[in-house]
Amino acid sequence: MNLNEVEILYTKEQIAARVAELARQISEDYAGGDLLVLGILKGAFIFMADLVREIEGVNLQLDFMSVSSYGTSSESSGEVRILKDLDSSVEGKHVLVVEDIIDTGLTLRYIRDLLLKRGALSVKLCCFLDKPSRRKNSITPDYTGYTIPDHFVVGYGLDYAERYRDYSAVCILQPWVYEK
Repeated sequence: MNLNEVEILYTKEQIAARVAELARQISEDYAGGDLLVLGILKGAFIFMADLVREIEGVNLQLDFMSVSSYGTSSESSGEVRILKDLDSSVEGKHVLVVEDIIDTGLTLRYIRDLLLKRGALSVKLCCFLDKPSRRKNSITPDYTGYTIPDHFVVGYGLDYAERYRDYSAVCILQPWVYEK
């Protein structure tokens, strides 16, 4: 980790404690039931792996989607292209969409609406980080790790130019790194 490029926002220990709290809440909400946990690649894979290992008393099925939003690097147009679709059907299932971060909410609204059109019984959203100041619609996560101000964050699955995903902490990326 190049410490002059980042400022730690949440430590590995803080993250682990918060993920365990979220898992307890999800375990209570779906106790004894079936749940399809859908991770949005690539950013959510670390959070999702930690989360599902902590969920107890729920029959889990796991799947992934990869999507791309068109637009500039800082603004999403809301046009979503599915790069990798689900391997299983959501029809008749309760689905928990796991995302690393929600900012504009445009992509997650698209995914939620798509899953409901495909016959999901319910769709709930779980994000590790929520950045409501950038929201462009009224979508609200059902489970949130942390609500953060409008910082460019990396680590714990989040990247800048495919770097930093492997950091165990969530860090604020210094502007001089991405404003080159």
